[in-house]
Amino acid sequence: MKFAIIKERKNPPDRRVVFSPEKLAEARSQFPQAEFVVESSDIRVFSDEAYRSQGFTVTDDVSDCDVMIGVKEVPLDALIPNKKYFYFSHTIKKQPYNRKLLQAMLQKNIEMFDHETIVKQSGARLIGFGRYAGLVGAYNGFRALGLRDRLFNLPKVEHLADLNEVKAELDKITLPNIKIVLTGTGKVALGAKEILDHLKIKQVSDALYLTSQFTEPVYVMADVMEYAKRLDGKVGDKYEFYKDPSGYESNFMPYAKESDMFIAGHFYGDGAPFIFTREDAKDPDFRINLVSDVSCDIDGPVASTIRPSTIADPFYGYDPHTESEVAFDADEAITVMAVDNLPCELPKDASEGFGEMFLEHVIPAFFNGDQRGVLKRAQMTTADGKLTQRFSYLQDYVDGF
Repeated sequence: MKFAIIKERKNPPDRRVVFSPEKLAEARSQFPQAEFVVESSDIRVFSDEAYRSQGFTVTDDVSDCDVMIGVKEVPLDALIPNKKYFYFSHTIKKQPYNRKLLQAMLQKNIEMFDHETIVKQSGARLIGFGRYAGLVGAYNGFRALGLRDRLFNLPKVEHLADLNEVKAELDKITLPNIKIVLTGTGKVALGAKEILDHLKIKQVSDALYLTSQFTEPVYVMADVMEYAKRLDGKVGDKYEFYKDPSGYESNFMPYAKESDMFIAGHFYGDGAPFIFTREDAKDPDFRINLVSDVSCDIDGPVASTIRPSTIADPFYGYDPHTESEVAFDADEAITVMAVDNLPCELPKDASEGFGEMFLEHVIPAFFNGDQRGVLKRAQMTTADGKLTQRFSYLQDYVDGF
């Protein structure tokens, strides 16, 4: 079995990679029957020389490899027929802009394994960049606060070498007395929590947060059963909500009336109630004036997120009265950070963390008969140009309906 670490070709350039040189060397020592080669890249966060120094072949031609491992979508003309591919295809939610990509993979008899579809039997994700999205998203939220209120000037994460430098910059700032609500309890939310805890912001209970004022910055971590409630007034159940959220409504307004900053680190499922609507944001008691939307669902559960922002220009303002975009520091605006590719700002740490998960959960499946079913669950397309049964719901999307 011959694996290729492929070059990222999508624009804007993404410097991440699935395996750092050290982690790839670890994979080789664990699985001596596997061969790993690296496609040459001038943008990758680790240089070609760093892989060569670990004894890997670095080449412009990986067409003799069996398995292609990348991060972002592969351009149609770069797809090699009859191979196995791993990358984020952004097709499993029927994203219109990538329909041609899925069609091309089927036409070229490619076996596609999307990183998002690498899950446990329960459906929980096994690998991802969520922690790094949360880390960078929370940092960016405080950067926006500092710039808007002229309190401090944090540098952009992309100008810092790694997570240690990010935390060193945070050590230099002093926060005002604010209340922060963080939604979610998964990898994204825990990444954001890491930043809040590093800043020594005190975490308080829901009851205390919703009923008290403080003389220091505090935060609350609100899980789905805190910010959503059953319509019939009965006690909600988290797992029941995940299966069918239709009998629930938002219970976020109590937090919105008590919070200055909102870090959105939740996963939003289809059919779930919006966290706050445009009407909610017009309420005179709606206090949130800064939203760091790490989850970044456009025109969705967080009403102020009306478009994604970019690493180059990460902040904009949302005027709740006109429901339109304004300057990020405009009076009465909600300042919004909604960068949709946050882990790109921390490519070294994100790549090292991702490789650790990929080596633990994916590579072994090629050599143990896929005993945990990881590859079987993740496979979207087959070698004879068909969708697998698990992803047959995408057929109408492929057909263009």
